[in-house]
Amino acid sequence: MASDSRTQPRWIAPQARPDAQLPRLKIYNSLTRSKDDFIPVDPSGKLVTWYACGPTVYEDAHLGHAKNYVSTDIVRRIMKDYFGFHVKFVMNTTDIDDKIILQGRRQYLLARFKQEHAAESDSVSDLVLAEAKAAFRHYIGKNLPSLPLDTSPETFSEAVDKAYKGKGDSPLLADAAKPQQSQTVTVADLLLRAHIGTARLAAEALQAPGALPDFFAKTDDVLLPYLDALHGAEIDSNNHQIYLELSQKFERRFFEDMDSLNVLPPDQLTRVTEYVPQIVRFVEKIVTNGFGYVSPDGSVYFDIDSFEKAGHSYSRLEPWNKNDRALQADGEGSLSSGRSMKRSENDFALWKASKPGEPAWPSPWGRGRPGWHIECSAMASEAIGKTIDIHSGGVDLRFPHHDNELAQSEAYWSTPGCQGQWTNYFIHMGQLRIRGLKMSKSLKNYTTIRTVLSEKEWTARSLRICFLLMPWQDAIEVTDELMKAVVSWEGKLNNFFLKSLDISKHSRPESTEQELGIADQQLLSSLDKAKADVGTALCDSFNTSAVMRILSDLVTEANSAEMLSDQTVISLAQWITRIVTIFGLDPEGDLSNPDRIGWSGLDVPAPAKPYIYPASQLRDKVRTLACSGSVDHAAIAKLADETASSTSTAVDASSQPYNQVLQQFRTDVKALAAQQAPAKDLLALCDQLRDVHLWNLGIYLEDRNSPQPALVRPLDKLLIEARAEQESAGIAKAKAKLEQEAREAEREKELRERAKVDPLVMFRTSDYLEWDESGIPTVDAAGDVVSKNRRKKLAKEWEKQKKLHEEWLATQQVA
Repeated sequence: MASDSRTQPRWIAPQARPDAQLPRLKIYNSLTRSKDDFIPVDPSGKLVTWYACGPTVYEDAHLGHAKNYVSTDIVRRIMKDYFGFHVKFVMNTTDIDDKIILQGRRQYLLARFKQEHAAESDSVSDLVLAEAKAAFRHYIGKNLPSLPLDTSPETFSEAVDKAYKGKGDSPLLADAAKPQQSQTVTVADLLLRAHIGTARLAAEALQAPGALPDFFAKTDDVLLPYLDALHGAEIDSNNHQIYLELSQKFERRFFEDMDSLNVLPPDQLTRVTEYVPQIVRFVEKIVTNGFGYVSPDGSVYFDIDSFEKAGHSYSRLEPWNKNDRALQADGEGSLSSGRSMKRSENDFALWKASKPGEPAWPSPWGRGRPGWHIECSAMASEAIGKTIDIHSGGVDLRFPHHDNELAQSEAYWSTPGCQGQWTNYFIHMGQLRIRGLKMSKSLKNYTTIRTVLSEKEWTARSLRICFLLMPWQDAIEVTDELMKAVVSWEGKLNNFFLKSLDISKHSRPESTEQELGIADQQLLSSLDKAKADVGTALCDSFNTSAVMRILSDLVTEANSAEMLSDQTVISLAQWITRIVTIFGLDPEGDLSNPDRIGWSGLDVPAPAKPYIYPASQLRDKVRTLACSGSVDHAAIAKLADETASSTSTAVDASSQPYNQVLQQFRTDVKALAAQQAPAKDLLALCDQLRDVHLWNLGIYLEDRNSPQPALVRPLDKLLIEARAEQESAGIAKAKAKLEQEAREAEREKELRERAKVDPLVMFRTSDYLEWDESGIPTVDAAGDVVSKNRRKKLAKEWEKQKKLHEEWLATQQVA
């Protein structure tokens, strides 16, 4: 008799061999929703097998993908480089599925349409215009059903405003790389806005066609589904190249993006189209084991009822979503809509009979293609075997994808009386969210990785820092506060590494034998504690956010300490370098070099060095002489001449801007020396070199206390933002000063006008009925005698006005 799945243990804890040397590592496991001791299947405890769900490659990767794969890379690097495991990392790319079939087929048909209607002239033909109008009607009929059937391009805007009450004018989440203000936006809102935006663009083109390339750029998105509806079923099912051209292109671009983010490539890459025979055999065994059935159309479905009756548990990752029809439908794919031949609504496809216009492969059940979930089960089992240590993916894959993978794989590997555990640890990376919604291509609320990196708003390092500052399993909402935290953390480490490198460069051999003072001993004690705390944090399910705080606090302590020995600073910098390299923050990081300090990007460009360092050195000397009390102008002129002779080699194009700055500074120094200019002019020239000429070349000279020379460094975001804040504060101060001056001028004007008033008449208003001989009120408007106290106050005002008026009269007589 089968056991009740409700009493079935959800997770079987792996057992370690007594002599295995394992770290006390706990991993948050989606299977148990708790932190479990990590014990690899490998008896020696050294090898870790890991299967990661890779991308579906039909468009460029966006920031949501960056969150997933960078977070995965961070955990993988920690496993490998901190804990010393030998990680076998297998990842797939889904190079055929419903999205790729639709996208590939549509792009093929659109390209064919454009080729068939290519014109010698650049104008839009009547035939193309007619097809585009039909495509427009088809698009709004399917996606904007509240619009009248007779809506035309000319009446579209008015019809949208009436039917959707202005929702079409609401902006899309245009820039997902930047923090957004709080606003309630639903998935339905985003889809509606996307559809209205697509149709509006096409309507504009149809009203004023213009040149053919521009016309197609605006109507492509309505033509794609229209042409597919007309001709999609005509595509030869054996013509796989239509889809592979698309997936191969975006797979290549995906790995280019990953390389730009310093994400390690997989040890083994599996592609669905290269594993179809293995997938067919996998499905066959599931059917043989009694957990799958063939439908009349030649599709094969997983039998959840039989699976559970055999004592297995289904939907272990997200049992609360087990009967969620929307998630189930999404898992089956957009081409699976229509009348189903499943025995139960909960069952899911293992093998899909191909419809006309869909790619197909041979199978015992007829020509078809793999279901989405079966791909990873078959490929992971083929590449790794019966049991996987770690299976990872985005949190949105938990149900139904990974829950279905689990069921399929256990159905495949199970034997009578023995129910194995296919994956021991499921780890799911939190999403990058924009206004509470996950980033999605279909919702068009995303920014591609390429766009983000090209616009310089984020760098690969700052993105990784952002993800390191938050727990890997949590969702991240991009906010101003988070961006400030990233800039602050990176800037602090930049400054520390720059100064440490400078100390290392100028450190003398005898400094290593220097006796350590109290400050050294305290900081080294803090370093030992930090090492232990980092180990504890990483053992706590890779708690990188805690490690980032530990590193930041350690740098703060080092910055505030006085009289540190060179060796203490160098030791601290080398250890911090090792940790940030393990985290993947330096694409040029080398863990085999324990003496390395810092990360790439701390140095100025190589073409600048022969000119910027001499300019900085000349500036240092000029400043020293200018601050010496009695300025030696002859010595300053001589320094400028010596600098010229030491940099007289040929200049190539890449170095020319830096050479121009040096030569101009030399010329200006000599001119001021010849004029016997005062010290303030020489110092102003030095400031101009730092704050204008070099700043514009992306270089900053950080002045330090004498006799230390200025530190030559590239600009970073912290410096740029600090200057922006300083300039903003200066502008605000200047504005406040102008406003104050305006207020004072207005008061002066009022005072002058008031001085013209004769005190004899100043109180002769409707507020009073009677006055004395000086014009001071005696009876108010109500007929009451003005009180003694009130008369005193009025008399004081009268005396004050009398004095003002007399002063004014005096000025008039002089004039």
